[in-house]
Amino acid sequence: MSGMAKQDTPPEDPASRKSTAGASKDSDFSSLNLTNHFLIAMPSMLDPIFGGAVVYLCEHNANGALGVVINKPTDMTMQVLFDRIDLKLEISPELHSAVPMAERPVMFGGPVQVERGFVLHSPIKDYSSSLKVTELIAMTTSKDVLEEVALGTGPQQILVSLGCSGWGAGQLEDEIARNGWLTVAAEPSIIFELPIEERFAAALNLLGISPFMLTTESGRA
Repeated sequence: MSGMAKQDTPPEDPASRKSTAGASKDSDFSSLNLTNHFLIAMPSMLDPIFGGAVVYLCEHNANGALGVVINKPTDMTMQVLFDRIDLKLEISPELHSAVPMAERPVMFGGPVQVERGFVLHSPIKDYSSSLKVTELIAMTTSKDVLEEVALGTGPQQILVSLGCSGWGAGQLEDEIARNGWLTVAAEPSIIFELPIEERFAAALNLLGISPFMLTTESGRA
């Protein structure tokens, strides 16, 4: 996998929930747009980084794809992150979570730019460096979003990760064709509200299946 240059204009949001599971290698992926979709790793995904992963795709077009893993926590807490970037967490609202902000883990977003922070948040707002994914979700890489969070004036729902996941042109489509991923239109509550350990099963449930139903033979549910 490799990093992808951000496009000036992000692809349009999908109009409806649609699973692309079970795509064959002969499928025509030319019009496939998985922006605002979850990638759910199949058992055949043996990569130690992405095995068991759920990736939220922020951008997908002919040049490649960009996303963030939402269910792999690091050992770093938000408090440690804020200390490292010289921000004081003045207010620590729970924000739709039973875990206080300071104690929440920073996520491992993927193997690309692992020294850089990527923040998924809702509602959206124009920060210095933001990508609007949908009317409800944006991804920001500038520090100003965390400055507002520290003051208690930031987005009500956030997921902070180090690193992201990137695919070059045609790479993701090839992985899907080889039954590496199931795909389904994303549900924001899974990103922002569910406990981390429940996100994989919840994403699968959007397709009406459970983890024990998966096999390594096919990406078809």
